[in-house]
Amino acid sequence: MPPRRAPQPALAPLFLHDAEQVLTLAGPPAPRRGRDLGELGIVCGGGVLVANGEIAEVGRTRDLAGRARQLKARTIDCRGRVVMPGFVDSHTHLVFAGDRVEDYERRLKGATYEEIARAGGGIRLTARRVAAASPESLVRQALGFLKEFAACGTTTVEVKTGYGLEVEGELKLLRAIGSLMRKAQGGRAGVELVPTLLAAHALPGRYEGRREAYLTKVILRLIPLAARKHRVEFIDCFCDRGAFSVPECRRVLAAGAAHGLVPRVHAEQLTRTSAARLALEFGAASADHLDHLTAADIRALARSNTVATLLPGSNLHLGLNRYAPARRLVDAGAAIALGTDFNPGTSPTLNMQFILSLACSALRLTPAEAITASTLNAAYSLRRAHRVGSLEPGKQADLAVMDVDDYRKIPYYFAWNHCVLTLKRGRAIYSRG
Repeated sequence: MPPRRAPQPALAPLFLHDAEQVLTLAGPPAPRRGRDLGELGIVCGGGVLVANGEIAEVGRTRDLAGRARQLKARTIDCRGRVVMPGFVDSHTHLVFAGDRVEDYERRLKGATYEEIARAGGGIRLTARRVAAASPESLVRQALGFLKEFAACGTTTVEVKTGYGLEVEGELKLLRAIGSLMRKAQGGRAGVELVPTLLAAHALPGRYEGRREAYLTKVILRLIPLAARKHRVEFIDCFCDRGAFSVPECRRVLAAGAAHGLVPRVHAEQLTRTSAARLALEFGAASADHLDHLTAADIRALARSNTVATLLPGSNLHLGLNRYAPARRLVDAGAAIALGTDFNPGTSPTLNMQFILSLACSALRLTPAEAITASTLNAAYSLRRAHRVGSLEPGKQADLAVMDVDDYRKIPYYFAWNHCVLTLKRGRAIYSRG
């Protein structure tokens, strides 16, 4: 279960009124599939009434005005703008040290992902920098990133470990994530964090030739400590070429599940390994990347409740010509979500609006499908669709105001930041001007 929220001071009621479009995404707290993925529940000339940090009412402005006056709500004029649920970014690697711009340049000169790793770059480079960084510097950098997430309209962010590699390094990252969560609850960061233990990301250099010893330490020491002493909700593994095999990840996921952690899986990114089938075997919350799915994999995902989380930012940054088969997944009836995959090596973007543009141009989703995938469906994959992902009475007042008069212009004007206001539980965590 998600952690209980710290009590917040009473907030003044708000009335966002006269929006060109309010995207409610109203409906059951379940993932949208097929044709339903494009249903946004649009209210034209709409308003949203917020009280005590929750959505009180949503409807046409003229129907809500009287109630807003009774509550003496502060008014926010949204004429010519779109009001929508805050983005839910369901796959990030938020906490790390430094950057990997050297890897970026090597890749532009022709080096492959594997060649960069063998040369001392890649995940192990970030792990070395995390080991050398102070806990305060990790938190400080991540707080800066969270401000940018909020500025782009994101209100909920999944955050993985994975750059510690060694047990102590992973625990260091978990402590940093705990500090970030406390600051967010205190209003300093605002964005809600959902912690995931990426227990098997890459093999540390000193364990070359001793994979079994490393996995044993992860299973017997790291996972129990993370589950017992930190507020971890999910367990993840990188199941791919050059990372960990299906049998190895099966052991890691089983150990996490035994400690109450819900599985997520990095699957089929660089090659097909049957990792998506492993995710289905465990009833995972999500299988992520999915660039190398077979037709049978797509049918199996469509029959399941595992969300297919697509991460086109990494494909773009790596210069890949192959993207996940999003259109085929949607047409088969699979539940899809979108995330940034924000990380220093393969997707250094935190702007979900840009991910919408990629989802439309590269994955061939419609703007409406992309918005649903980055709000309600992503919330479902994080077990939070009952609280966030749509604008409905009783849900958290997590929303973004976009300076466009038609939601389709959010991805159409690509690489812009259209967001002018972001609310988290009724509190402004970003305001432009």
